[in-house]
Amino acid sequence: MQIHVVKSGDTLWSISKMYSFPLDQLIAENNIPNPSSLVIGQTLVVPIWGQYHFVKKGETLYSIGILYDISPFELMRINGIINPFFLGIGTRLYIPAKPRFQINTAGYVDPKITGVRSGKEVDKVAENLTYVNIFTYAANRDGTLTPTDDTSSINSTYRQGALPLMVLSNFENGTFTPELATDILTNPILQDKLLNESIKIMKKKGYQGLDFDFEYLGIENKERYNAFLRKAKNKLKENNYFISTALAPKISADQKGTLYEGHDYKANGEIVDFIFFMTYEWGWSGGPPMAVSPINKVEQVLQYALTEVPKDKIMMGIPLYGYDWTLPYVKGGRWAKSIGPQDAILLAKKYNVSIEYDTISQSPYFNYYDENKKKHEVWFEDARSIQAKFDLVKKLGIKGFFYWVLGRDFPQNWLLIKDNFIVKKTI
Repeated sequence: MQIHVVKSGDTLWSISKMYSFPLDQLIAENNIPNPSSLVIGQTLVVPIWGQYHFVKKGETLYSIGILYDISPFELMRINGIINPFFLGIGTRLYIPAKPRFQINTAGYVDPKITGVRSGKEVDKVAENLTYVNIFTYAANRDGTLTPTDDTSSINSTYRQGALPLMVLSNFENGTFTPELATDILTNPILQDKLLNESIKIMKKKGYQGLDFDFEYLGIENKERYNAFLRKAKNKLKENNYFISTALAPKISADQKGTLYEGHDYKANGEIVDFIFFMTYEWGWSGGPPMAVSPINKVEQVLQYALTEVPKDKIMMGIPLYGYDWTLPYVKGGRWAKSIGPQDAILLAKKYNVSIEYDTISQSPYFNYYDENKKKHEVWFEDARSIQAKFDLVKKLGIKGFFYWVLGRDFPQNWLLIKDNFIVKKTI
């Protein structure tokens, strides 16, 4: 498909004419939040099969062919070019679509965030997903589980041909708790109770796998967690269930920090069916402003993961959100506000600022001043940043990718999935 970055003077009418694409369909496919007045730097996806290239000064069929990995003779044939030496600036060339990759995809849904909309949010997008991870059944210190309102999400998951995964976590009072994890990981009786209760719920509700999201374990729980996962695998496989884990983004085996030290990439890669690597939150609400999921950092994590984990078990994380920081950033001060991609565009429009794009992190951003003359910095995701992540998945040849979290997504993402991949379905 064609990714178009809005320039000064662009209108939806001129863009539709540029690509010979119906205006009403362009608006509908992109669910454009600001159709009457676009923002410079805003990205749209034109859902054509293939894409167009507009010839620039100094370009030749040879240089354009290198850019898109297509021979100049094929370009001549497809575009009906008779004289390759007369290529006018602005000439529109059609570039055919490349073969699509088969891929596994997943998306986390948190009914505590989406509430009664959870099932509808899953229904909207789960045709593009292999799995839906429903967050979360929280472990209690007595081995029981605190449930989540998952019925509508499970029903929608099946309706769209995806498989529901039950998320089990050490989530207590709104946060991941190391002490809770330690209580469970040091007590075999609690572990058995927890796993038996989980399997009972899975059978009743129709889950097809158990996804362990135990975070902030610390070094003291590293081997305990590995042993717990081995026990869980034996119980789950007796019932033909998947087992997966969500792991922090590490770049070495001995990376320091409570978040990282309890997650053993190599052991997890040997035990579980697949791993959800949480490659986001470099830019986070309590930290300084930066891209949430910078492509250079993401690749660094995945390159390390490939040294420890089979590539057909690696799922790369993609955020469907951004943050709005109030400047100046002060450590321990005001936390950034979470913001969806569509809301980010409306915010840029409200304050009449252009959207910039950082080529190192492959992420869009902008600055604005609010009514109180406070400066803000916003980082989020758009079609360009998503395409960069898709390109990385294809480059590395990994199992696939997943999203945190459904409910604040944007249509360009789902259009680009269809352009790049064939999503694997197991039912």
